[in-house]
Parts: sequence; C-alpha cells; structure tokens
Amino acid sequence: MLGFLKSAETGLIVTFDQRDEQPRSARLIHSGPMTWLDTIRWDENGLVPVIAQEETSGDVLMFAWMNREALTRTAELGEAVYWSRSRKRLWHKGEESGHIQKVHAIRTDCDNDVVLLRVTQLGHEPGIACHTGRHTCFFQKYDNGQWVSVDPVIKDPSTIYK
Repeated sequence: MLGFLKSAETGLIVTFDQRDEQPRSARLIHSGPMTWLDTIRWDENGLVPVIAQEETSGDVLMFAWMNREALTRTAELGEAVYWSRSRKRLWHKGEESGHIQKVHAIRTDCDNDVVLLRVTQLGHEPGIACHTGRHTCFFQKYDNGQWVSVDPVIKDPSTIYK
C-alpha cells in the first residue's frame, strides 16, 4: 500500500511502500502541495505504464508510458498525450497520423502503478491505434510456438506517416 510523508524541514513529499517497516523506498515527488498526481506510483524514471482501451468495444488498443506532464496534459486536453521514450519528448497521439485518442475516462489500478485510458480512436473508421496501420497494437497471437499476425492492416503505414 502506498504511503506519503511530508518533510517538516523541507516540505517535500515522498512516497513509500507501507508494507516496509522503514520507508526505504522513499523518493521525491515534488515540492508543492499534494495533488491527484502524487497518488500515482511513478517508476524510477518518473514514468507510469498506460493502457489505452477502446470505450465502445473494450479492445486493448496500445500500451505506452506517461510522465507527470503527459498525464496532466491528457486530463486537461481530453486527448491522449504520452511520453515517447525513443523520442525523449511528449507525444500527442495522432500528431503525425491524425489518429487522435479522445479520452473518456482516466483510471488507475488498485496499486496506482498502471493507468488505464478509456478512449475513442479518431481519424479513421475503423480506428487505427497502431503505427503498423492496424486497429490495435496487439495483433500478434501465440500459436504453436510462434507469433502469428491475426488482425489485418487497415491502412498502409507508408500512406499514414510522411
């Protein structure tokens, strides 16, 4: 269970695992007043894993990462904004492809260490969430010792990204 401590000296807020007798895993969150973002269990890089799930079908569309700024922007815009680890910058989903994710709900799991976005995938019908031109990034299925693509390419990626 997640616990919070505020230093009387510095006013800094740290989190720790309450199963620990001593807050050995304490880490700095920020120096301001506690907010809804402080309940998220950010990893050592300041990131949290995020699952995007289609609002209407329940399909899992993709997995990505967010930092505090990405989660804040997502809540403010009502559209998914992720942290791109490869580009090392914020990535507004659809900024290049036009395949924006309209956010209906932001949820966390029971440990506050995974975020779930309930979204509508915009920009193409049916929605394309994957850079491969498929509806979902989870298009490969394990079958008898190998991965098999089971979902079709809806649109050729070379025509999506220029």
